[in-house]
This record gives sequence, C-alpha cells and structure tokens, in this order.
Amino acid sequence: MSAPVQAAYSYCEAVTGQQARNFAYGIRLLPTEKRQAMSALYAFSRRVDDIGDGALDPETKRVRLENTRTVLDRIRDGAVDEDDTDPVAVALADAARRFPLPLGGLDELIDGVLMDVRGATYETWDDLKAYCRCVAGAIGRLSLGVFGTEPGAPGAERAAEYADTLGLALQLTNILRDVREDAGNGRTYLPADDLAKFGCSAGFHGSVPPPGSDFAGLVHFEVRRARALFAEGYRLLPMLDRRSGACVAAMAGIYRRLLDRIERDPAAVLRGRVSLPGHEKAYVAVRGLSGLDARHVSRRTARGRV
Repeated sequence: MSAPVQAAYSYCEAVTGQQARNFAYGIRLLPTEKRQAMSALYAFSRRVDDIGDGALDPETKRVRLENTRTVLDRIRDGAVDEDDTDPVAVALADAARRFPLPLGGLDELIDGVLMDVRGATYETWDDLKAYCRCVAGAIGRLSLGVFGTEPGAPGAERAAEYADTLGLALQLTNILRDVREDAGNGRTYLPADDLAKFGCSAGFHGSVPPPGSDFAGLVHFEVRRARALFAEGYRLLPMLDRRSGACVAAMAGIYRRLLDRIERDPAAVLRGRVSLPGHEKAYVAVRGLSGLDARHVSRRTARGRV
C-alpha cells in the first residue's frame, strides 16, 4: 500500500475512532484490510450525515449533498488518484478496488439525508422503513461487501437481505434513543400512525411524556418491532467468517443492550441520551469474538425457531 493511501486510511480511522464509539468497538475486531475499508465507508457516510445535521440552510445542504454524490461518481468511475486532496475519497476508492462494494448504497444514503433536509415525516411503518433502508439498510449491504460470506454457507443468497434488516434494527434503535434530540431539531421519525395510537401526536419537547399519552406503551411497541428485526437480521451471523461475525455481533449487541435499557425505563430517552458504559461495550465485543451469538443463531435456525 502506498504512503498516500495509507495516510488516507489513517485519517478515516481517526474520524471513526473519534466520532463513532459504538461502530469502532465492532470494527477493531476485523483484520487490517477490512477494518480500513469499514473506516472509509464510515468516514464517507459521516460526511453525508454531517451535512444533513448541520446548521446550513436547506438549499446549501442540497447542493453540498449533490457535490458529495459527484465525489462518489468519481470513485465509481475510477477517477480518484491516490494523491487526490480528499483523503476520504482516496481511501474509499482503494476500498472499492479491494472489495465488491455496492456503491449505489451510498447514493441511497444521500437520498435518505435529502429526505431529512426536506423535512420528510412518516405516516406509517412502511414509510419509515423505506427511509431506514436508505440510511441504514444500505450501509448494512455495503458492510457485507467488505465482510463477504463463507464459501458454502447455507442460505448465503439471502445475506444481503439480512444485512439490510439488521441495518433497520440499528436505525430504529437510534430513532428511539434520539427521540427528544430529533424533536429539538424539528424532526419526527416515528410513524404518525403509531404516535396517534399512543396519544403522542403532540411530539416530544420536554423531559416528560406528552400529557395523557401512553409513552411507555409507544416505546414498548417500537422495541418489540426492533427486536423482531434484530432476530431476522441475526441470521446473517453464521454466514460470516469468525472476525466479521464478531464485528457484526459486537455492533448489534451494543444496540440490543441499548434497547434493553430503553425498554426498562422508556422515559429515559426524554431526559437525555441513553448509552452503555465502556466495560459493557467491551464485554459485548468479547462475546462477539467468542462466536457465541453466531452459534446460538445456528442452533435456533436448525430448530426452525429463527
């Protein structure tokens, strides 16, 4: 690997380590080439998210997002040289040469963030699911391009579907965790149908649920939905090699534990951001590396319970 490409990857890994603590716990379990490729994917995705979440006016955000799509087009066309001034583009271009990355997934991410910029809201779960597939399911499929599947793994033809579903599970967990923060930014992601069902249509603008609402009922309803998505997405684990499976199990395991905390105390998401302490994340990473989750899924699949 040339010095400019190595420097580009080092930049992406620094971005990942500083800004994606949960993600970083998982990818540190990967061998070097895969870890670097995942860091490049994260750094590009972070750039897109930062534009959408920033303080610029909507039209400027739209222009910058389309400029980011132009960078992606250059990567796709093989037009990014290793001495390019954009380290993220250099790293991602190298990763795309090394791994079969479905780069169209990053177009979907940009499309999803453009939905945020336009202030899209979601009437039904199907509406929200379409958004989640853009901003998270696509990242699951891109990650699978790095991981690959084990030769002869049963059911591997559905691996991309499971990776996409696991992305949905992670995104729905994020939505529950960030419900008040998103409300403060003028965004509502939970489906309007669900909000109405539990008396929460007024939104979340304080540290207590809306008067007369069944906020706990809403959270528990969405938690059950997320758990079903995790159960389906976990079918991916036995199809991956040990270290890739450990990476996925660690990242998903952290979010499943966040879901447990949210379920135990639904109103906590209105008081602040729910998170896991470092020692608990480390335990989840070790558990993933042991292959325990993958073996558990394999046994359940064999019994027809997953």
